[in-house]
Amino acid sequence: MMERFARYSGVAGIQPKVMIRDEANAQALEQGKGRLSHVRGATHIVKFCDQSEYPQLAANEFFCLLAAEKAGLTVPRRRLSDDGSALVIDRFDLRSDGAYMGVEDFCVLNAKSTARKYEGGYEANLFRRAKDYIPAELHRAELEKLFTLFVLNAAVRNGDAHLKNFALTYDDVNGPARLAAVYDVVTTTAYLPKDGMALTLEGTTRWPNSRLLTKVGLLRCGLTPREVSSILERVATALTETAEDMKRYARENPAFAEVAERMTIVWAEGISASLVGA
Repeated sequence: MMERFARYSGVAGIQPKVMIRDEANAQALEQGKGRLSHVRGATHIVKFCDQSEYPQLAANEFFCLLAAEKAGLTVPRRRLSDDGSALVIDRFDLRSDGAYMGVEDFCVLNAKSTARKYEGGYEANLFRRAKDYIPAELHRAELEKLFTLFVLNAAVRNGDAHLKNFALTYDDVNGPARLAAVYDVVTTTAYLPKDGMALTLEGTTRWPNSRLLTKVGLLRCGLTPREVSSILERVATALTETAEDMKRYARENPAFAEVAERMTIVWAEGISASLVGA
């Protein structure tokens, strides 16, 4: 069965994952409204976790994505398996007519190989490059989303927010580029307490405080002080609410309890040091 589902494509990366085809979903698209909607490839991504190395990683990502959604970002539909060992995510690059959007991650946009995804600083490789490829008339809206995602990664202490974990999408080769839906966000310090940022910010991989995040929002994204403050508050509220959801899930799923406790502590520190601290 796995060979049938995964025959169209595969996904690279350190986290075990496979792309599958939901036949029912594909057939529904093919029957929709007479448009070109022949879905030949995968419709979902299934991510697994090695419980001996990074226990409950799928649940970790599930709640990080929930926090992103609560913060107002676009996140694909996702489901966590009953035992918490796998996360199933709808492909965000699949259009309603069955065609695939164009997707370029920031390794590609910086002309870097995958092996160099941890190389450089966020200023040039993420924010400046986004301005280069996103149309000027979309800068305000899309850079606000990018800043919100960057703030979220900092607050949840995601030390794996490298260049391949940010991307732009476009409907066709001549269409405008926009920030892709959120993907691959995890609290890495739940497993690696001393982990820092994947790339540098002002020459260091130390987690930024609110002053530095504000500077990024103002200078790199063109936001106003009020807008930056609103985003920091929104992310803090999203993390606080999601932490309660996470605790409820952990009470019903004891295998996640230890990781949930670590994540709760890390998120509280992220809020204090990066969102409201100085």
